[in-house]
Amino acid sequence: MPRLMIVDDEPEITAMLKRYFTREGYETVTALTGAEALKKLSSAPDMVLLDVNLPDMDGFAVCRALREHLDCPVLFLTARVEDADKLAGFASGGDDYVLKPFSIDELGARVAAHLRRETRRARAAVVRMDGGLAINYTDRTVTFEGKPLAFAKKEFDIIELLSQNPGQVFDKERIYERVWGLDGTGDASLVAERVRRIRAGLAAAGARPYIQTVWGCGYKWVE
Repeated sequence: MPRLMIVDDEPEITAMLKRYFTREGYETVTALTGAEALKKLSSAPDMVLLDVNLPDMDGFAVCRALREHLDCPVLFLTARVEDADKLAGFASGGDDYVLKPFSIDELGARVAAHLRRETRRARAAVVRMDGGLAINYTDRTVTFEGKPLAFAKKEFDIIELLSQNPGQVFDKERIYERVWGLDGTGDASLVAERVRRIRAGLAAAGARPYIQTVWGCGYKWVE
């Protein structure tokens, strides 16, 4: 269940947002001041709805402080409409703006959209293959049954290319262009050697062969 932190100094707005998002299936944490919001960071919200005009500190300052601890989306609620204010909000670490007065349904749709993007990003960061293999495209690491496997940069690039396109056949020339670039100083024969090393590393760890040779055509990733 997604958890929202709602920060607004108007109790009526805070209560209204809490009712709406609770009804929509969210957990909610509320705060009426910036200081109260910072004290509740341990609640680990998945998204923050943050009023810009707070009594003790402005929302931009709160957002900067939040960013020292949280990486979740921050959506500003504000009556400010000047471009300078929007730029200040984005510079402080905000992700989106909703102007007051706002449509509660539009706000709900924006929150849902941001959380969907966060979910997709989290899923894309680590893709787990069957047999215990895990590829983290963000950290550029490969593990098998929790143990790290050492691959050179170009070898990981080949793993990334093939594993993100399972079943698709890539010939050596195409792999070389995608991994080394058009300005590469070698030739496509390097691909076969790198694939051999990848296979050896997987086999040594006990993983099955994920890269299959398609004779006369190239290589493909087999799930």
